[in-house]
Amino acid sequence: MPIPYDPELATALNAAASAAEETFAPKRGDALSLREVTNQAMKSAYSRFLPQPDVSARDVSFEADDGATIYARWYTPPAALPGSAVVYIHGGGMIGGSVELYDPMMRYYVSLTGVPFLAVDYRLAPEYTGTRPAQDCFEATRWLHSNAKKLHVDPNRVAVMGDSGGGGLAASVAIQARDLEVPLARQILIYPMLDDRNTFPDPVLEPTATWTFDNNFTGWSALLSDSIGSEGVSPIAAPARLNNFADLAPAYIEVGELDIFRDETLAYAASFGRAGVSCEFHMHPGAPHGHDWIILDSDLNGRVLADRVRVIRNL
Repeated sequence: MPIPYDPELATALNAAASAAEETFAPKRGDALSLREVTNQAMKSAYSRFLPQPDVSARDVSFEADDGATIYARWYTPPAALPGSAVVYIHGGGMIGGSVELYDPMMRYYVSLTGVPFLAVDYRLAPEYTGTRPAQDCFEATRWLHSNAKKLHVDPNRVAVMGDSGGGGLAASVAIQARDLEVPLARQILIYPMLDDRNTFPDPVLEPTATWTFDNNFTGWSALLSDSIGSEGVSPIAAPARLNNFADLAPAYIEVGELDIFRDETLAYAASFGRAGVSCEFHMHPGAPHGHDWIILDSDLNGRVLADRVRVIRNL
């Protein structure tokens, strides 16, 4: 018997499925078409966040290790006190998303938590491949540390956070931070995209997948090209390849039980405990990928958001 959607989500998803029958479905491997569809879905979803006039934002830039200029947006609450900050990495399956699309969500988080956010416009696949997006995100974290005093941030209270593809990149930032000795207080991974080998349909999950196995193949193949699924893929590109979890930043991880990332996320979370690293883990019943922006005011989303806000406020 298949696992049912959360009842509130089921109504919205059934309506969306009927509408989707008339929309364009990108072919497996067509990254640019998938980007177009993904970005449009994000624009529609995130436009429903209410304006947050109390939150200020300004654009910043920094130089990446390859000399390119990377842009980011620094969000601050009113009367921000010296303390913690979050580096946020947007989702989009490695091929889509942007700081501009995520702007309403960032303002919402900052208003709710009272914590400043730095949102990163990292370079996307297929134009930039391998570890490049992950390195851009790490450079943003390093920039925040370098400017901590000027931004009134305690460098020992910086977290990295991301959702979907951005969740996988946040995990990669945490690996780089450990290896290069950059302090990180927490990694907050929201249904993260971790494993390039997860491209073969699961008959239990495929019927309820909002981000499909074909989409996942498209995203990973755009990032890794012919090396997708092969030996030797770097954990900086695909964090599920990591073997040594010792001394990573403590983690908060969540995933829906109907998300195609469920099993890889479960395995990743379990690895923290075996390495003696703290990990708070949540699996949400009846929830597919991206469930939190399907219905913003659902009971499930209320519980999910409360947990995220608690973790961010406690940095």
